[in-house]
Amino acid sequence: MATIAVIDYHKGNLSSVARGLARAGAEALVTDDPEQIRAADGAVIPGVGSFYDAIAFMHESGQDAAVLDAIAAGKPFLGICLGTQLLFDCGDEGVPDDAAAVDAAADPCGTGLAPGAVFTREDGSRWVRGLGVLHGSCTVLPSRRLKVPHVGWDQLHVTDVGRTCPLLADVAEGANVYYTHSFAVDDDADPVDVAARTHYGRSFPGVVAHGGVFGCQFHPEKSSAHGHQILENFVRIVDAHAKEVRA
Repeated sequence: MATIAVIDYHKGNLSSVARGLARAGAEALVTDDPEQIRAADGAVIPGVGSFYDAIAFMHESGQDAAVLDAIAAGKPFLGICLGTQLLFDCGDEGVPDDAAAVDAAADPCGTGLAPGAVFTREDGSRWVRGLGVLHGSCTVLPSRRLKVPHVGWDQLHVTDVGRTCPLLADVAEGANVYYTHSFAVDDDADPVDVAARTHYGRSFPGVVAHGGVFGCQFHPEKSSAHGHQILENFVRIVDAHAKEVRA
């Protein structure tokens, strides 16, 4: 049985994610210890809270380095909701006006900055650097016609990339999954990393995939049979990688 670290950044919805992984056949270890994150067969960042608060805590605690080390070692990783957003270059959610900012960033995504570093863009907007595993920024959904936060069931539209994505094996086009969020990855995401899209306010990535790194903007642990299938798929991915490493 694979051990999957459920990363406790002191904001996430941990118990339902851990139960969902256990039902899918994994040993779920809820932990805030960077060494346990590194040692696990795979890892999940759950999704509750704001981008700034979460990445700031992860950086201060050393969890960010542990996640990056685990991913560099090829261990499978799953982000859920905010956990997906943290995989990307940067976000502007919850950045305090009085947070110390670097004088300048190399580019609008803060390339080269440490996770949790606050920076400003040319237009004066304030951003915080994420884990930078995937390219793109995270911004608020528009609320011109639709209510934000986006809460409830919505459809996944599988892309060409998603048709061969192991996380989406046996998940049908148009599957309904459960969302609760106000922010999402923006249009600057690399299309080769987008496995499925959802349309609410704007089109945004519902599922991302890059090698063994995956993310769901929705909550699979709350998404009934489709969500259970996705968690089972992730557990199988972790199991297969662990067996390969131990062989």
